[in-house]
Amino acid sequence: MKHLVKREGHLERFDEKKVYASCYSAFLGAHLSHQEAEKLCEKVSKEINKWIKTKKMVNSDQIFKETTRIMKKHHKEAAYLYETHRDIS
Repeated sequence: MKHLVKREGHLERFDEKKVYASCYSAFLGAHLSHQEAEKLCEKVSKEINKWIKTKKMVNSDQIFKETTRIMKKHHKEAAYLYETHRDIS
């Protein structure tokens, strides 16, 4: 399992469920049906997992940017919602 460097500098196991959940929320926010959101989240998650496997080390910001890039291919409005509603706590 890959680890990622968080914004504060500590290591954490990569949890694809977090990417899926944030994408799902953005797709629902863009008024997609639950089925459409699930279908697109599966695609985004697969692409992120494939991308992560090519990296030795990643940080949460890189995952965020790559997720945004991938989402833009599938639904620009949802990608915008994902990008602009980032948790900065």
